[in-house]
Amino acid sequence: MSQTEAVQKLEALKVQNGDEKPINAFEAEEESGDEEEGGAAGGDAAGAKKKKKKKKPKKKKGGASGGAQTSPPRIPLDQLYPSRNFPVGEECDYRDENLKRKTDEEKRHLDRMNNDFLNEYRKGAEIHRQVRKWAKQTIKPGMTLTEIAEGIEDSVRALTGHDGLTEGDTLLGGMGFPTGLSLNNCAAHYTPNAGNKVVLNYEDVMKVDFGVHVNGRIVDSAFTVTFDPVYDPLLEAVKDATNTGIREAGIDVRMSDIGAAIQEVMESYEVEIGGQTYPVKPIRNLNGHNINQFQIHGGKSVPIVKGSDQTKMEEGETFAIETFGSTGKGYVHNDTEVSHYAKIVDAPNVALRLSSAKNLLKVINKNFGTLPFCRRYLDRLGQDKYLLGLNNLVQSGIVDAYPPLVDIKGSYTAQYEHTILLRPTVKEVVSRGDDY
Repeated sequence: MSQTEAVQKLEALKVQNGDEKPINAFEAEEESGDEEEGGAAGGDAAGAKKKKKKKKPKKKKGGASGGAQTSPPRIPLDQLYPSRNFPVGEECDYRDENLKRKTDEEKRHLDRMNNDFLNEYRKGAEIHRQVRKWAKQTIKPGMTLTEIAEGIEDSVRALTGHDGLTEGDTLLGGMGFPTGLSLNNCAAHYTPNAGNKVVLNYEDVMKVDFGVHVNGRIVDSAFTVTFDPVYDPLLEAVKDATNTGIREAGIDVRMSDIGAAIQEVMESYEVEIGGQTYPVKPIRNLNGHNINQFQIHGGKSVPIVKGSDQTKMEEGETFAIETFGSTGKGYVHNDTEVSHYAKIVDAPNVALRLSSAKNLLKVINKNFGTLPFCRRYLDRLGQDKYLLGLNNLVQSGIVDAYPPLVDIKGSYTAQYEHTILLRPTVKEVVSRGDDY
């Protein structure tokens, strides 16, 4: 029996013996879509609908699943979907003059030609849904940020089938970027470094932002975790703003128009905390962005406030639509300790004098390429005493450092994000789930 077969058999026995608690894989978008479009039903009708779903749940788009996922998630997605047809995201018609794209035979043909590209994104999206479902059930006050981050990352690696410990394995699939766990006034780019002892508290507002990639196709999606219902209006404002950005996005749409729509929605909310009312402000110097293969920030920005950017979205592009709301100034600045890094796509060929920088660059090229990484990932690969070399790569313009981004002290920030594909025929919100 091979090592892989032995591991698979052990996983099956664990589920059978109750050592690992099974959780259901993501249910098809058809179900959640029906509820959203139909609105709230009457008590009897809603009850009947729920009973019907319990008795006979709808099949997933993309074919039958091979079984339930475990808790924590450890069964590779390819085993749950042996046909390799993964669930399709939420498909949305384009607006107005673009409506004809759905019936245009040439566009339909182009859509069919993209099947491999789409399936890689859909696989990453289903992994994201399954992992975040487990994370939402698991994350509780009293947990350390390191415990939360490693739980998410170990699950993503298991489901992609790439543990990232052998050279080049991370480039095939796994984490699209480090798990962001930004607390309260910190809006983005914070993940614990080695030795971090920060504990999640009941009063905290935590942004959970992680990416899954399959062959460099990065699914970027984020949500906000709170335990105190006082923050509910803040979360609702940001979720509504993100969905507005998704609705407005499309082929030939101007970035400025999307930003104006997002800002109008978010600023219509306010939140009362500690007896004081705060308007919810969009963080004006944070944006959504397009995504290229192995490149999380592709060069185009999607603003969340009105502006003059006349750049248009184009057919075939992939975008992360993300919005940030704040009870502070609505403007972030760099904080201190850096955890996120990424090799620059068009990095110059610089003669490095430090041997530690040369050696570290080889490790980065072979294990991450241009995918973002963090210090914990270098630790995991057995690297040590690398900070001098890493700083030298940053100073040489080969690697970018991404410090935590924070609003004023005492403020609270929230984030929601989805990845959308501008297919020739329809817009696909590939990371959409029944949770957000």
